[in-house]
Amino acid sequence: MLRLGRAAAGCRALAAPHPRGVGGHSKRSSSGGKEIMVNVHGGESSGIAEILMNRAHARNSLGRVLVNELFRVLESLRCDEKIRVVVFKSEVKGVFCAGADLKERAQMNDTEVGHFVHRLRSLMDEIAALPMPTIAAIEGYALGGGLELALACDLRIAASSAKMGLIETTRGLLPGAGGTQRLPRCIGIGLAKELIFTGSQINGQQALSIGLVNHTVPQNDEGDAAYQRALTLAKEILPRAPIAVKMGKLAINRGIEVDIASGMAIEGMCYEQNIPTRDRQEGMAAFREKRPPQFIGE
Repeated sequence: MLRLGRAAAGCRALAAPHPRGVGGHSKRSSSGGKEIMVNVHGGESSGIAEILMNRAHARNSLGRVLVNELFRVLESLRCDEKIRVVVFKSEVKGVFCAGADLKERAQMNDTEVGHFVHRLRSLMDEIAALPMPTIAAIEGYALGGGLELALACDLRIAASSAKMGLIETTRGLLPGAGGTQRLPRCIGIGLAKELIFTGSQINGQQALSIGLVNHTVPQNDEGDAAYQRALTLAKEILPRAPIAVKMGKLAINRGIEVDIASGMAIEGMCYEQNIPTRDRQEGMAAFREKRPPQFIGE
C-alpha cells in the first residue's frame, strides 16, 4: 500500500521545531549568517512556510553550506503536519538561484564533483518528495541548478522579467540535478531538448507560453511580484483538506511514471487512505448543512 511521508520515528528524532507566527503575523528565524532561513506564517495564513535563500554574495548558488542547510530544513518541514504549503523564495534581489557554485566546484577533484552532484540530485528529490504542495516564486535569474530546484517544486510562479534556463552546456556540462528528467515531463521532449542543447535563457512570459510556469506577473517596484502571487496561490490551497491534497499530490506524482492502468490503481489506493479521515466526514457534513467545511488535517 502507498504511504504518505516516512517513518514517524525519523520525525520524532528531529531537533526543536522552527519558530511559528503569532496572531496575524509571520515569524522568521534569525539569519545569524545562515544561507537558508524559514518563515512560518501565523493567523489567517497559518500553515504556510517559506524557505528563504539568503546567500547574497554568491547569488544563492548551490554551495555545500546552502545545500546542507536546505537538507536540514526540508527534514524538519517534511515531518511538520501543521505545514500545508511550502513557498521557496529568494531574499536576494534580482535572483532566485544562480545554479551551481562553480568557484567552489573548481576546487573539487572529479570524484568529489561526482559525489556533490549526486547530493544535489538527492536534494531535488527531497524537495519533490515533500508531502505538501510546494511553490517556487521566481524573481530574477533561475539558472542551471536554480531552475532544477524550481522544477522540483509542484508549482512555479515567475515575474515576467525573470530569466530561466538550463545553461549547463554553455559551461561544458549537462544538467545533473534532475533537469534532463523533470524539464521534459514539464514542457515536453522537443522543447526540453532545445532548451538543454542550446543552453538558452527565457523570460517569464516565454516560460508561461511553454508551460514551464503556472503563472507570470509583471514585476513590481518592490521586486517581489512573483512571491506575492505565490502567496495568493498558497492561501487558495490552505482551506482545502490537507490529507486529500497530499494524497492527490502522491497519486499524480506516482501515477505519471506508470501506465494508465497502474495509475488508476495508485489513485484507488490513495483514495482508500482518504476515506476514513475526519476531514472527509467534515466535507460531507458541510455539504449537507450548506456551510464552509473546517478541515483539521485528520
